Order: sequence, then structure tokens, then C-alpha cells
Amino acid sequence: MRDARAHVTIGRLTKRPDFVAAASGRRFHTERMTVQARLRPPTDSSSSALGLRIGLTVTKRVGHATERNRIKRRLRAAVPLAGLDYATINADVVIIGRREILTADYDVLIDDLRRALRVVTKPKSAHISDRPLPSSPHPKGERRGHSHA
Repeated sequence: MRDARAHVTIGRLTKRPDFVAAASGRRFHTERMTVQARLRPPTDSSSSALGLRIGLTVTKRVGHATERNRIKRRLRAAVPLAGLDYATINADVVIIGRREILTADYDVLIDDLRRALRVVTKPKSAHISDRPLPSSPHPKGERRGHSHA
């Protein structure tokens, strides 16, 4: 029987506002890349595509065009393998590649992407007002710990 995830595809980010919006979300850094992501609400009308969408960025500071293109090709090849488990999550992810991707082992690159996607696609925790207080205040209104008298 075929894997249920086999038909799931990972979309692409193509418009600048999507890249800028992803920069406001969670981040994950390694020496080879920085990954930014923004979780999309399920009722977001601006994005018709459901699931994971990924955009790649490699700045000119990294190197010449041939090197930047090679970095993007390596990332494009690694994304389907690393992102398959996260393909159903509604998120926009931007991967900013660094020069170290050129010399990195392919398995290390995939592992970095998996770790990054696990971190940046994690749902935000509850609001502070929804969280329980860490401890109750002292009954007499005094602070615990050392006195500064």
C-alpha cells in the first residue's frame, strides 16, 4: 500500500510579502542556514495553497551566481526529504542559505532542515493570561527570599 503522504506536495513562496511575513515568525539558526517561519491561520484568504510553502534566499554576500545557484539546488533537493513530515502544516518557511552548504554533507543538510522545521512549525504557546501562575503570592504580602533591609 502506498504511503498516504506520497501525494502531498510542498508549495513555493514567490511573492515578497510572504517572505517578509515569514521573517516575523520563529527562527532557527545553524552554521549552514537560518530558517524563519510563520504559521498561517487556516482561514487565511491570501494564500489559496494549503500546507507547507517554502522559499529560498541566498544573498550576494555568499558568493558568485554559480555558487548561489548551487546552494539553492542543494536546498531544493533536500526540502522534499526533510519536509515530508511537515507538509500538512499551514506555514510559510524561508530558508536563508549560507556558504557552508556547499561543503556540507547531504545527510547533515537534511538533518538541519528537519530540526529547523520541527522548531519553526511548532504552534505558539498559550498567552500569558491563559497560563497558570507559577506560584501563589506570600500570604502576608512579603517577598520570599533575602531581605534587603
